[in-house]
Amino acid sequence: MSWNVPACLARLAVVLLLALASGCASLPDVRYLSNRDLIKKSDPTIVTTKGTLSDGKTQNLLDGIAAKAGDTDILSKHIAVEQAISGQPLVAGNKVTLLDDGPATIRAMTAAIKSARNHINLETYIFEADEIGRSLADLLIAKQAAGVRVNLIYDSVGALDTPREFFERMRSAGINVLEFNPVNPLNAKGNWDINQRDHRKLLVVDGRIAFTGGVNISKVYGKSSFLASRRSQPQPKNAKEAAWRDTHMQIEGPVVAEFQKLFLGTWQRQTGKTLPEAQYFPVLKAVGNSLVRAIGSTPDNDDFGVYKTYISALTHADKFAHITTAYFVPDQQIVQAMVDAAKRGVDVRIIFPSFTDVGMILYAGRSYYDELLAAGIKVYERKDAMLHAKTAVVDGVWSTIGSTNLDIRSFLHNDELNAVVLSAEFADRMENLFQRDLRESDEVTAEAWSKRGFRERVREWTVRIFQYWL
Repeated sequence: MSWNVPACLARLAVVLLLALASGCASLPDVRYLSNRDLIKKSDPTIVTTKGTLSDGKTQNLLDGIAAKAGDTDILSKHIAVEQAISGQPLVAGNKVTLLDDGPATIRAMTAAIKSARNHINLETYIFEADEIGRSLADLLIAKQAAGVRVNLIYDSVGALDTPREFFERMRSAGINVLEFNPVNPLNAKGNWDINQRDHRKLLVVDGRIAFTGGVNISKVYGKSSFLASRRSQPQPKNAKEAAWRDTHMQIEGPVVAEFQKLFLGTWQRQTGKTLPEAQYFPVLKAVGNSLVRAIGSTPDNDDFGVYKTYISALTHADKFAHITTAYFVPDQQIVQAMVDAAKRGVDVRIIFPSFTDVGMILYAGRSYYDELLAAGIKVYERKDAMLHAKTAVVDGVWSTIGSTNLDIRSFLHNDELNAVVLSAEFADRMENLFQRDLRESDEVTAEAWSKRGFRERVREWTVRIFQYWL
């Protein structure tokens, strides 16, 4: 989503008008994911730097992780769930660093880019020509001049208010710049679909380190959302004034090759060409203990990998499911998976934003509060900062961070990217971050929500009618 509110509305209007003309698609029926026999039949396949692990070595690895998690059965089930629904490998031997705010993410990405020796592959929905965007562009140009191959993908709608000259300057410096699905069909190649957007956020440096999550290239990430919550200032009135609360991650180890494949695949699909040669796939060693799966979802392959992953994690949750979501415009299967989990005793808690850059989406999300609260789901709204994170942690072993919102647009029409991490240590860090956000949030109780005004109810009802096109 955009950081400049008028520009955001312009982008939304472009997609809305053309999406209305393009008709409706639908998400698949995934009720089969609740079938316990499906999970039992799914023996986990784990890949390492030396190839696929044997059954014995796989079990030894899982036993080691389970010992730290404290529950072998829960871990085994979530690994089996991932195996059953995903075509991407579960890769062992990774180090995963949680980046819990915008400034931390920008610093880490900048440091990685400065250290690049061979290539830099950057894919982003938004790349603004503000102080952060200009600083990053200058750095990319400098690295290109130093002999590092720089490749950039940005989304045409996401960067709608960024001057074309900003990208032309990088092109003139020798950087390969790709505008994903140009708004102007005369500039497009192959099948043109304005409704399909590249919402991914991905940086791969030298094929050895990757970053992904919810952070775009924008000045809203220049100030800490947690510091903002400690100031004795009134709640920001709109997203333009606020610090943005987002989550990203830094990944090192063998799974970086899977993220690299996703970047190169996007370039190939959009251009029909391969990128200039570089050492995109260096030999990677195990550097940590996390099992990681890279899930790239795109409308082109009808895989719906991220969608299935979320529903499966909720369907098979035993203890808790703690979710942060910026834009909540789900289909009924997502809602039902949450409701069913709560009804069987799972502690389901969701943190929503208390304000946003697109008011329609805020009210669309709130239109589900009655149903969620009635099922026993705990609902919260983050104060002081604009919540943009898209994360979940389940049962203390399964976590995900990515670009995917819990909305129909992300599942049906966008190229999205999530990382699923199976690690008790990382899940613990995710849970600590969730609890930190919880302390900065107000709980929405059923009693208080029932007293909201008539105008609010009308807004929710009206926006709900048009939720597919949001």
